[in-house]
Amino acid sequence: MQFNRNVFIHINPCLMVCAPPLSGSVPPYYREVYEAIRSKIDERVQVEVFQRLLSRTDLPSAVQGQIAEHVDYTDGFLSKLSLYKALALIALAQQGKQPSPKLLENCIQEFPKPQLGEFKDLQTLRMQPTQESPLTVSQTLGKLLARDTVQVELIPEKKGLFLKHVEYQITSQHFKISVYRRYSDFDVFHELLLQRFAYRMVPALPPKRMLKGVLTSMSERDFIEGRRRALGRFINLVARHPFFSEDELVKTFLTFNGSDVQVKMRDACKKMGDEFMTNTMATLAKEYLPADIQAQFSSSRELIRNIHNSFHKLRDRAEKMAERSKENATDLLMFGRELSTLGSDGSPIPSLASSQSTWGILRQSLKGLSVEFALLADKGAQQGRREEDDVVEKLNLFLDLLQSYRDLCERHEKGVLHEHQRALQKYGMMKRQMMSATVQPKEQVSVEQLESRIVQQENAIQTMELRNYFSLFCLHQETQLIFTYLPITSHILGAFVNSQVQGHQEMGAVWNDLQQKLGCLFGVDEMQSPPLTAK
Repeated sequence: MQFNRNVFIHINPCLMVCAPPLSGSVPPYYREVYEAIRSKIDERVQVEVFQRLLSRTDLPSAVQGQIAEHVDYTDGFLSKLSLYKALALIALAQQGKQPSPKLLENCIQEFPKPQLGEFKDLQTLRMQPTQESPLTVSQTLGKLLARDTVQVELIPEKKGLFLKHVEYQITSQHFKISVYRRYSDFDVFHELLLQRFAYRMVPALPPKRMLKGVLTSMSERDFIEGRRRALGRFINLVARHPFFSEDELVKTFLTFNGSDVQVKMRDACKKMGDEFMTNTMATLAKEYLPADIQAQFSSSRELIRNIHNSFHKLRDRAEKMAERSKENATDLLMFGRELSTLGSDGSPIPSLASSQSTWGILRQSLKGLSVEFALLADKGAQQGRREEDDVVEKLNLFLDLLQSYRDLCERHEKGVLHEHQRALQKYGMMKRQMMSATVQPKEQVSVEQLESRIVQQENAIQTMELRNYFSLFCLHQETQLIFTYLPITSHILGAFVNSQVQGHQEMGAVWNDLQQKLGCLFGVDEMQSPPLTAK
């Protein structure tokens, strides 16, 4: 029997208020039905679920419509009291009575029990919310990247590159504001992020100081530039994270203009607590986790570990290619300078060679070639920077994310799980002590203290179990984010190919110009390059 959904749509808005108090007492069965079909998010009952419930009563469609007209709802949900009212009307209608609120007003005894079939089947009526399951992260790479783009620039004119510290200008495209931060501000921000979102992927920060031995391979300026890039990747991953981006802590870091930003962030974090304390899903996470969550976690973790290893090798190769482009640019520049030096040699040509050799004319022509080779060197350097900015940096961004996932997995295993196991061991020891105390006479105060400690430990274990399920819940969502980011592979490959095409076209154009110039300077015959050795 099809229920008319439009009944719920055309109810007079004036009826969309809390139902009046029921005269009769509510039987336990009503509460059991409510617990079986209520939404697990806001503890109300969806209209669609109630429709399914109503269709199980086998009442005529006209009677079902009459009951629906007397049921109050708001935003597609029934309150607990509205459901109780509906259950009473169903029971009265099943008795052959005309469903009406007046019947409820006249009922001073316990309300009758409706016939709804097997009680165990009621839970199957409960639907997930009209939106996707809270466990599902509905994102695309485009949506994540569009959340924000944060620029991190050095402010050398204010603090200098070789003083005790540097300062960064942070510009958020989303918040449309620029603020100034020091590394210590990033450090505190990172610490608080880990406290607030212990069950999420929090990217690591670059090192604060140069490590021993670093100076042998790079200058301090290069180190600071590398750290600036790493800070940029860190803040962009944070600003684009769907569970970080609108958090008060992140907003404070990206928008607060005062000098005491660290105090401001600590105060904000202290007021909010960690995510377990503020997320509405914290105590409900277990109900949404799939039965094979551990198997899914293990397989996903292994796959992501393999992806991480492959991307690490890709990054290393891309870095070498970018470095070779820069080295090639240096070699081209030096090649041109040596030609210029050769052409600038003013030593007189011996008389024995002057009559037959054209070296004097050629030598004069070599002076101007350094311009073309300098241009080639410039194009080569640009190619190296493109490979570094467009390819290596994108690979590093994704590697930072993959590493944060691996760090999260370790925190889950070494943190929540380990603490839960320790708490269970402590609880077992306390129970054994309690059994021993009941067998052997001891002071009553000591037994009571032990009982109190056991109760406290039971509460602690219960909280840890909830945190463990919430940690798995978050881990499942973070795993989805990794796979959401995976299409960045096409962005990286596109950037790599485009950089190569652009670089080869630009350098090819200069080489062609140089070839034509050499033809004019030295003649076509000299440019044919005959073989110097016999085959």
